[in-house]
Amino acid sequence: MAHIHGKKVMLREYRESDYEHIRSWVNNPEIVGTLSDIFLYPHSETQTRQFMEMTMSPDWTGFVIARAHTEEYVGQIDFVKLDQKNGWGEIGIVIGKEDNHGKGYGSEALELLLAFAFNQLRLNRVELLCWSFNQKGRRAYEKVGFVLEGVRRKKRYRNGEYHDELCFGLLKEEWEARTS
Repeated sequence: MAHIHGKKVMLREYRESDYEHIRSWVNNPEIVGTLSDIFLYPHSETQTRQFMEMTMSPDWTGFVIARAHTEEYVGQIDFVKLDQKNGWGEIGIVIGKEDNHGKGYGSEALELLLAFAFNQLRLNRVELLCWSFNQKGRRAYEKVGFVLEGVRRKKRYRNGEYHDELCFGLLKEEWEARTS
């Protein structure tokens, strides 16, 4: 798959050299605290290696978010579910270092992936899930056009409290109206 270039970031293939970058965040509670519960328990080096092997298979449907000019790893954006027959995909995204948060890398990566999803994969809908306490993520998703479609009340238990799961979606027609 070809690289997808933006101003700040590019979307590229996973590389063996990304392993150390992924290891640096995969057990960091500040990073994984807003992700799925697969990060509830510490990840071993073996688990990270297995993940890397999956990402380098021809069937993987995702990208590394890298700096546009150096191709240095910043994070990941992947289709965690992809149904091309029915024209929809669910995405997950992570920016792996806290000092890269708030710089627009995630928003630009989302924009690039949405263009790819709608123009190359012929998807009609892209969706994602977000925890109610993830305000930064929610702002980023709404900034690129995602619409809150539903709330799964008190679905996640974290730090002694239950939190809602927010369901966001973006249709191709909404994206086209926004980008034209």
